[in-house]
Amino acid sequence: MGIKKTENKFFPRTDLAIEISDVLKLDKDEDYQIPGVEIHQKEVEEKEITITRVRILNEEGEENMGKPQGDYITIECPGIKQNNPSLHEKVIDVLSQAIASLLPPKKDRPLNVLVIGLGNRFATPDTLGPKVANQVFVTRHIALKAPELIEDDVAYLSSFAPSVMGLTGIETAEIIRGVAENVKPDCIIAIDALAARNVSRINATIQISNTGISPGAGVGNRRKELNEDSIGCKVIAIGVPTVVDTATLVSDTLHNFIEVLSKQAKESKLVDLLKDLNEEDHYQLIKETLAPEISELFVTPKEIDEIMEYLASIISNGINIAVHPCMTLEDINKYTY
Repeated sequence: MGIKKTENKFFPRTDLAIEISDVLKLDKDEDYQIPGVEIHQKEVEEKEITITRVRILNEEGEENMGKPQGDYITIECPGIKQNNPSLHEKVIDVLSQAIASLLPPKKDRPLNVLVIGLGNRFATPDTLGPKVANQVFVTRHIALKAPELIEDDVAYLSSFAPSVMGLTGIETAEIIRGVAENVKPDCIIAIDALAARNVSRINATIQISNTGISPGAGVGNRRKELNEDSIGCKVIAIGVPTVVDTATLVSDTLHNFIEVLSKQAKESKLVDLLKDLNEEDHYQLIKETLAPEISELFVTPKEIDEIMEYLASIISNGINIAVHPCMTLEDINKYTY
């Protein structure tokens, strides 16, 4: 996602609705409400997990947020980056409830759900989607060949990873549209890597929305959008920010430098000049100062390989439990890996 300006507000690169709302509320009163937007936040599991629901209600909210109407649920948990199975199970439970709340109503038959793992399996920060698609508990083939083996609360689940246009030569949306025309899902769940403004949210935040997704948005390579209008069925998007752009990192460093400098040199024209720079000025200054080959770089933690395994397991099991409500995590682990 590129830089956006809404009502003269500046947005560095981010795909998270919660970060856009944070920017809009800067310098506002604590009880300020963004017009056309509802925000509800709560902490669960002994405050280890924070859940924020941003609901864009109307066109005014769309204009303010720069995002389409719908629900954006953010689950924040720094511990998911670590090898902590008990905490991961708690996140899976919270995530499955969030996904279930966005699924279409059940009909006179089990839901037909198509899971799509977006991303490039050869670029580690972008492998989340393909890994999740490989770990969900697929059942559609069983339903077609032996429907008597499928319980009523088990969805007809299928999945695939369409790769990226640079490897296939085909727009991802075209591939998905072709599959959807044959599978005829009630709902698509698409998983992709995102970008964040706040470094603390990298690999520690899961966003779930019912407004669709744009493949490649996380690395600034936005492709055709996947949504109900373009695909023909409801699209739930699940994303995790796995990268942050270099300019944002340097801008944050500059801000911290100014804070330290202002404490050590209370009377300084340089400090006063730097403090007068707003967030947009900081970011644009950095973009102009950095060499072109550096300013477009994205940064990810060195432990990204291990973290991707944790995140893929959490998200795939969150999907499994949401669409197969009669199954427990223990049941699912017998059939997946």
